[in-house]
Amino acid sequence: MPWWLVLLSIMGTQASAITFLSAPGQAFTDGMRFVQYYFGLPLAMVVLCITFVPAFSKLKVFTPYEFLEQRFDVKTRTFTAALFLLSRGFSTGISVYAPSIILSSLFGWNIYITNIIMGGILIIYTVSGGAKAVAYTQQLQLIIIITAMCIAGYYIIHLMPQNIHFTDALNVSGASGKLNVITTGFDKNGFVWKDKYNIVSGVIGGFFLALSYFGTDHSQVGRYLTAKNSTQSKLGLLLNGLVKVPMQFLILLLGALLFVYYQFQPSPVFFNKAAEEKVYAAPYNDSLKNISATFDKVNAQQKNTAVNYTNALNNNDASANTFKQQLQSLNDTANSLRTQYKTVLAKADPSADINDTNYIFLRFVIDNLPQGLIGLLIAIIFLASWSSIAAALNSLASCTMIDFYCRFKKSDGYAALHEKQYKMSKWFTLLWGIFCIIIAEFANRMGSLIEAVNILGSLFYGVILGIFLVAFYFKKISGNAVFLSAIISEIIVVVLFVLDNNNIIGLGFLWLNVAGALAVIIFGYLMQKFIRA
Repeated sequence: MPWWLVLLSIMGTQASAITFLSAPGQAFTDGMRFVQYYFGLPLAMVVLCITFVPAFSKLKVFTPYEFLEQRFDVKTRTFTAALFLLSRGFSTGISVYAPSIILSSLFGWNIYITNIIMGGILIIYTVSGGAKAVAYTQQLQLIIIITAMCIAGYYIIHLMPQNIHFTDALNVSGASGKLNVITTGFDKNGFVWKDKYNIVSGVIGGFFLALSYFGTDHSQVGRYLTAKNSTQSKLGLLLNGLVKVPMQFLILLLGALLFVYYQFQPSPVFFNKAAEEKVYAAPYNDSLKNISATFDKVNAQQKNTAVNYTNALNNNDASANTFKQQLQSLNDTANSLRTQYKTVLAKADPSADINDTNYIFLRFVIDNLPQGLIGLLIAIIFLASWSSIAAALNSLASCTMIDFYCRFKKSDGYAALHEKQYKMSKWFTLLWGIFCIIIAEFANRMGSLIEAVNILGSLFYGVILGIFLVAFYFKKISGNAVFLSAIISEIIVVVLFVLDNNNIIGLGFLWLNVAGALAVIIFGYLMQKFIRA
């Protein structure tokens, strides 16, 4: 395939429904600092083009893990491929859950049944197509998706009060702390390792994560291995590095502007409408209504204060700073009321998903856009979801086929796949589809989906990357040494994650990628010394 189709295919595989559902909600609740997570991406693309792409192209591999057997041994290849299958299987399961949220929210359907319906349709879609079909549909889907997001952005500004312009919206967003694009991660006590998104963790941790994701994850490597030659692969990757950061910036900006929209317009206290309506019939009805009524009063004050703040700014009035402080105080009060509401909601219905980050953008679309456009945007979220999940299922099946079935079933070999192997690959796609549906059934407690996917990936990507870095740059380290060090390093990463999750240590998830990669290199070097001795 040509470079531009490789580029669209790579971007389409990344841009799942999670990106368009969860990213605006992430900016709405936490500001735009999440964009720093992508700052290491352009640098990672350069390293990939220098090291990984030439090696994979020269060896004519189907999956990147074939290279590991040639460099080390079969057990290292198999272990690394298994880590990929686990990480990608879990992430794809969360991606199946994302479009199910839409149907569940719109129609009040049972989320578990919806997951099965969505997953079933996706399996049919993927089994009936192939890598080329996935790539060409992604091309159309991505173009439609970007157009629709631009339309949504227009409506967010258009539906604000007439005297509020784009620059006014940016001012209010900045005053509310939502335009925090660059954060240092330092406070009076030094660097805060627990801080998930800052310029340091974004450039370093993001670099390691992007290097592993695009250099060792077959769902991405499989995209650029389909290019006509290595030059076309490199072009696709380099342009992805240039395009991805501004694209993610604009998607997060939608969330920051959406926050401003709800400063001037009535805002829901809770954005998951289906869960809210279900619980209003419960004994906690009065408590929920009281909190909601108090929130409405605060929301009305937010509107008046935001109007006064923009007027004072436009007139260069010294009172602007006073109004800014009042607005920040009201925002804190509103957030506190939202937390109270969720606490009562959890008591009323313990099974309810009280993290409504994934519903914020969807709620705006359903409540405010013209009906035809609502249908288009929802269709687009389905397109984004199917596009990325189809590519992921395709990569899971091909990795299982090449790195397990073909590798250990000696009679068939690696060359052009026979009809029997082709049929087997479809069965593997079906089985992975079922696995992803099962994972989706447990995804309703994972909070922000865009965070959940990246946290899950960080549990495996650092170790996988470390194995490849040893393969490329540490020629004296053997297969036995790297295999043992990879197992030890994976255990260390999981332990660090558990300790961080229980607040025993403070470590943002992006650092798990750095820890995993460095641990493999260090332990590999020590193991090699020990084996030699």
